[in-house]
Amino acid sequence: MGDMNVRKSYVDTSGGQIHVRSMAGEGLPVVFFHQTASSGQMWLKTMQHLAGEWPMHALDTPGFGGSFDVAEDVSPSMTEYVGWLGEAVRALGITRCHVVGHHTGSCIGVELAARQPDLVASLTMIGPVPLTAEERVEFSKYYGTPFSPVISGSYLLDNWEYLRQLGAHADPQLIHREMVDQMRAYIGRVKSYSAVWGQDFPHFYRQVKAPMMIAAAPDDVLHPYLARAAEMRPDARVLPVDGANFEPDLDAANFSSGLAAFLRDVAE
Repeated sequence: MGDMNVRKSYVDTSGGQIHVRSMAGEGLPVVFFHQTASSGQMWLKTMQHLAGEWPMHALDTPGFGGSFDVAEDVSPSMTEYVGWLGEAVRALGITRCHVVGHHTGSCIGVELAARQPDLVASLTMIGPVPLTAEERVEFSKYYGTPFSPVISGSYLLDNWEYLRQLGAHADPQLIHREMVDQMRAYIGRVKSYSAVWGQDFPHFYRQVKAPMMIAAAPDDVLHPYLARAAEMRPDARVLPVDGANFEPDLDAANFSSGLAAFLRDVAE
């Protein structure tokens, strides 16, 4: 299935315009938040698998895809990102929805669910981030380090290798797509990661009242913390998935099937 049923649009927020990919459907909407440094297009395979059963909207985080760029001298907190994206969801006319996030998108989703429980009916997270403050410092040394374009083009190969090591090389089209998104977001990714490492994820995770499902492939960089997340919230359903750090692309059918089953269950 191609992208013929995907409609692109923009909604206004207090920070600027947010770009959205949408598919029509029935019932409660599903809203998707992407990882750093991707865009809403990372959810297209999932949306295509679920086509027609729910209205779906994949949002580009500020600084990524088609959404507005934050001023270069401003480094927003995760709370600010959540504020803008919450505004965008409501600007779509949504008053209640299922939220699905991947990595940074999980950080957005968990804080949105904790701060705006009236909006979030359920929360699904690939790569929850229940890290200690010390672990966040360690992660910050490897993820979110700045790069700038240089005449030699060496930064292109550096970023290709970065994505290859994360597992995107399993599909040549995937690594190309992610490379393009990463180049577009070379400033936004630094800001986004800074917000991730500054967020107390466990604080919001414990507050969420909505039904939750969590997942991480065995070779996802956040898989070592999946058991911790499950222990912290034994009420959360754990979905087995594969696909390194790109589960919605590399294990699309399995993830989509598990997500659909969860959404049907919580609707009962």
